[in-house]
Amino acid sequence: MASDSELDHRKIQLRVSNHKAYVWDVEDIATLRAKHHICGVLTGTLPHLSQQNVFLGVPLVLLPEEVVLLIEKQLAVLIDDPHAHQPASADALRRWNAEREESARTQIAKAEAEKASEKAAKLSTSEEAIRKRKEREAKRAAAARAKAIAEGLPVEDLPASVLNPPVEESRPSTPSRLAPPTFNVTIPASSMDVEWYTPDAHAYSTLDSARAAGIWTYPSTPFERAKCRVFQDLWEKGNFMGGGIKFGGDFLVYPGDPLRYHSHFVATVIESPKAPLMPMEIVAHGRLGTATKKSHLFCEWDEDKQTVTYFSVEWAGFG
Repeated sequence: MASDSELDHRKIQLRVSNHKAYVWDVEDIATLRAKHHICGVLTGTLPHLSQQNVFLGVPLVLLPEEVVLLIEKQLAVLIDDPHAHQPASADALRRWNAEREESARTQIAKAEAEKASEKAAKLSTSEEAIRKRKEREAKRAAAARAKAIAEGLPVEDLPASVLNPPVEESRPSTPSRLAPPTFNVTIPASSMDVEWYTPDAHAYSTLDSARAAGIWTYPSTPFERAKCRVFQDLWEKGNFMGGGIKFGGDFLVYPGDPLRYHSHFVATVIESPKAPLMPMEIVAHGRLGTATKKSHLFCEWDEDKQTVTYFSVEWAGFG
């Protein structure tokens, strides 16, 4: 399969599978949203979250118009994800498993040494405390005997605790019968010696090369090309774009990040100035847009002039 000779690692990798583009890197997702005004749709699940009907996790699925825009602006490359995953040889797998086991043994030995050092430090501290207590008790007994002699009192009348202070000996700790200690071990997920994933060999930086490889075919019709041009024009005006199917259009147009702003327009794409537009469509879109506190935007793409014309419709009511 032909691919581009070099992969610019500064570009965002769009991993294509079954003609859909995914972004798996969290930093790339943040860059797309903050720097390039590309939101996509998160479709993955978040661990330890019982209800996931508001916020989801990676991967991020991009609209096809977003993919075309990123490739044409040379901000991303397409990766043939299924072919980029290569099965490793038996020797490589054995070497990888040996590395994992050696890494685990090293981490366990280090943890055991640290725990033994902590135990020895605690034991040394305990023995030092016992020694100091013995010295205090011996000084106290000597002072009591000296005081009794100075006052002419018989020493044998002093309390036994003064004459013979108790000596607390350190006892060797008995072996614990509890379960053996547990340690947290980090197992490497991959190895530099095993090439599980080779995106460089299956990267495409242009739509033509990706189309020739059969991994990406959008846009392929006049309507799809019109949607890409309208999307790009609205994006270049500084808008954030999203899918508009739930409001009866092709796109939702936001003045800023959708997490902070509501959309102002529902955009419907008209593929050419000669495309028919029924009066019922105008009425329906106008009433629906007004009911959802938006204006409906008809976006007409002229292939000959390479321009987009916009018509805003809002239901005003009569009578």
